[in-house]
Amino acid sequence: MNHIHQPQVASRRSFLKTSAVLTGAAAAQMVIPRAVRAAGSDAIRVGLVGCGGRGSGAAAQALSADKGVILTGLADAFRDQATRTLGSLKEQFKDRVSATPDQCFVGFDSFKQLIASDVDVVLLCSPPHFRPAHLKAAVEAGKHIFTEKPMAVDAPGVRSAMATVEEAKKKNLAIVAGFCWRYHDAHRPTFARVHDGVIGDVQTVYSYYNAGGLWVKPRKPEWSDMEWQIRNWLYFTWLSGDHLVEQAVHSVDKVAWAMKDVPPVRAMGWGGRQVRTDPAYGHIYDHFAVVYEWENGARAHVYCRQQDGTAGGVWDHITGTKGVCTLNSGQVHQVKPYGGPEWKFEGEARNMYQVEHDELFASIRAGKPINDGDRMMNSTMMAIMGRMATYTGLRITWEQAMNSKEDLTPPSYEWGPIATPPVAMPGKTKFL
Repeated sequence: MNHIHQPQVASRRSFLKTSAVLTGAAAAQMVIPRAVRAAGSDAIRVGLVGCGGRGSGAAAQALSADKGVILTGLADAFRDQATRTLGSLKEQFKDRVSATPDQCFVGFDSFKQLIASDVDVVLLCSPPHFRPAHLKAAVEAGKHIFTEKPMAVDAPGVRSAMATVEEAKKKNLAIVAGFCWRYHDAHRPTFARVHDGVIGDVQTVYSYYNAGGLWVKPRKPEWSDMEWQIRNWLYFTWLSGDHLVEQAVHSVDKVAWAMKDVPPVRAMGWGGRQVRTDPAYGHIYDHFAVVYEWENGARAHVYCRQQDGTAGGVWDHITGTKGVCTLNSGQVHQVKPYGGPEWKFEGEARNMYQVEHDELFASIRAGKPINDGDRMMNSTMMAIMGRMATYTGLRITWEQAMNSKEDLTPPSYEWGPIATPPVAMPGKTKFL
């Protein structure tokens, strides 16, 4: 997969100005997908890039979002994954999956074949390293997009994806990001109250994403280094960004949401590889603690770990000058102003993963495509910035992070040898 980076330089101030208002000409562009000629209807052709668990889930949600959606193609690095996902989706959705084994594209360049196969919408669910190239190719081809998080694993990838977001705006293309809490029925009104000043000015955010260990695929003798790493992509920073960037980026995104998507000025981090030390788990950390700081003195503390046998949970606590707000994945959403009435979310939240796709396809049908691009890049860069600070042990500014020259792209995309990088050591690992 060609990973093309844009050489632009970015600052915190310029980042805040990247969301330009669509011109009348851009807004007037046709965005309703072409009818599927064979069906003679208003069907929307969808292609899936990345056929792992999240990819198959995203495809099922896309098919459930709109009765006119037809899955016409799949792409993955591996034939077995594409074939397995095709079979599963055909069994579940039958004639709404028109893709055949011949339309399962395989290999590093499979995304190019998929995008060229006359699809209207692409679902980008491959390992995060490949996201900038996939986003760029999809927008160049004029496709609407659902993209899983994060959108890059390094600053050059972020800069590339930011440029792609601007091109998507010009073409009036949808980009819905897999930051699913932004589509959660309870989180939305809760954060709206925070933004309305019910708890005053936000001073401190505490966000936790504590989990156990995740899957690992034992290496087979016939696998090359590259195949082993991609099949276990979670455990290699070049592929996942480490779990702060890949998983706990959801918590970072909620911090960004609380701060109205204004980037922090600096970050410091602590972490390491304490429990999950076997080489089968690559070289990533198993715990992080990152403190983000804003110009007005506000701070956010993000804690995450992937360690079996430990207390788990995903929750957030926001303290303001006039009250507090608490959210967690167990449906507790409450806002408590000091001396005022407490508000709690009382309804039943829909499946936020499904809502993402419901709103994506509804926006395409309405000719008003959603573009999550600016905020998705802000949250992605914040997570990468936290990893940089933790790996190096340095206080990293937003400008340093955005302009970093650290490019995690491997020397080549070939099924052969590729070294496992050393575990990062704070105080020794250099900032690039």
